[in-house]
Amino acid sequence: MKFVIQRVNEASVAVDGNTIGAIKKGFLVLIGVSDSDTKEIADKMVKKLLGLRIFDDENDKINLSLTDVGGELLLISQFTLYANCKKGYRPSFTDAGAPDFANEMYEYIIAKCREEGYHVETGEFGADMKVSLLNDGPFTIVLDSAEIC
Repeated sequence: MKFVIQRVNEASVAVDGNTIGAIKKGFLVLIGVSDSDTKEIADKMVKKLLGLRIFDDENDKINLSLTDVGGELLLISQFTLYANCKKGYRPSFTDAGAPDFANEMYEYIIAKCREEGYHVETGEFGADMKVSLLNDGPFTIVLDSAEIC
């Protein structure tokens, strides 16, 4: 499982020209799922995501969490995080999770974040989405379950 986390001042996602999710201060999270992922892995990834202290405190040190700043989440599924570019110039996506399984895991992650009391907005699984953001920093972190689980 892979999360690309961007600290944002605002972010939104649109499908067919209609905004379907929007947040103010918080995290825009692009989520990639592989077939080897499990709910246990998702639980660890969500715990790490929600615990990250990457917002500035009163001394301009990155020391505050999403909870500390009243931040929101915009969660977007993105199978292209599993692009394999080893051969040639056209990426292969065979490492990405099968669509039904990936959607199940994506919905599980959304539910876990909401259970923790966070305001969560989402994209639409499998849709052609247009994502807009105002990155704060910029500040981007990649979490890969192969490295943290």
